[in-house]
Amino acid sequence: MKIPFLSFELLHSAIRPEMVTAFENFYDSYWYVLGDRLVEFEKLYSEFNQIKHTVGISNGLDAIYIALKTLEIQAGDEVIMPSNTFIATVLAVSYTGATPVFVEPNLETYLLEPTKLEAAITSRTKAIIPVHLYGQACQMDEIGAIANRFGLKVIEDNAQAHGALYRNRMTGTFGDINATSFYPGKNLGALGDAGAITTQDDSLASKAKMLRNYGSQQKYRHDVIGYNMRMDELQATFLSVKLNYLNEWTEKRMEIAKRYREQLISCKSIILPVVHPDATHVYHLFVIRTERRDKLQEFLQENGIGTLIHYPIPPHLQKAYTHLGYVKGDFPIAEELAKTSLSLPIWPGMNFNQVDYISDRIKSFFT
Repeated sequence: MKIPFLSFELLHSAIRPEMVTAFENFYDSYWYVLGDRLVEFEKLYSEFNQIKHTVGISNGLDAIYIALKTLEIQAGDEVIMPSNTFIATVLAVSYTGATPVFVEPNLETYLLEPTKLEAAITSRTKAIIPVHLYGQACQMDEIGAIANRFGLKVIEDNAQAHGALYRNRMTGTFGDINATSFYPGKNLGALGDAGAITTQDDSLASKAKMLRNYGSQQKYRHDVIGYNMRMDELQATFLSVKLNYLNEWTEKRMEIAKRYREQLISCKSIILPVVHPDATHVYHLFVIRTERRDKLQEFLQENGIGTLIHYPIPPHLQKAYTHLGYVKGDFPIAEELAKTSLSLPIWPGMNFNQVDYISDRIKSFFT
């Protein structure tokens, strides 16, 4: 049996007629940038995410960057983030000239550990970026309380957790201003690059819209130095169609994750994902851990099963960040996760026979 790590075939074939019709309407509209389709998607996503404003951005990295610029983060500032995030979170901070400050995650949930935040705060700290990694919501009430106590801003990185909840509240609604990605492989994925900002704040939304569009609110009038970081009408068109199916696809991801758990709970050589009791997990990724990760990945590949490692090198050990002066051992939890984590296939369209085959191969490896 051949099982890829990710497949769009069944998911996209089921909605192909709607997507083609939507594309034809877009094509015949003769308006391709900052038009009605983007406005409509922003409205629909705001309703889905239970928030006042959505601002369509060119991609997830640009969304984090625009969020930071909207809060006027600049050189000399410090921004706290988890030590085990994807590099985009770190790059966005670097683009502003600010310094990324890493805090270790909880070893069970892999999410930013609130009890470790205070020790990382200095007089230069301006913001915290919690990352809802793999699809599980961070402990946002606890993080928000610390931010409020120290007068810090919060920017959620919600790229992997569309629809996840913390204490029955959506991710992407806790922070002052938040960023997400609609990269094709996300739970809600475009057919190309796209991202968005969400916020309850009218002034922040207005500023983000201005920054994404050359610093302009009125054509050929530029109030600030802005950027060309807009979501295009085509991706907004496709995302509006796919958003109708997101809850259904999330349920399927959860069913697959439940099946994995049922099949692998007896395998004591691996660590299964742990979900915080106050959070939900939408399973952008289903990540197991084992000390024999590399050998297991090789074995699964030999058996036709695709896997990926999220992420093999933590940010503080990346060559691009040697100037920060970190060395191996500075963030042992992030390094442990990088050494032991393996992401298994999980996508809408997978069936239980495939999940069972993967699970059987994993158990056979350890026996």
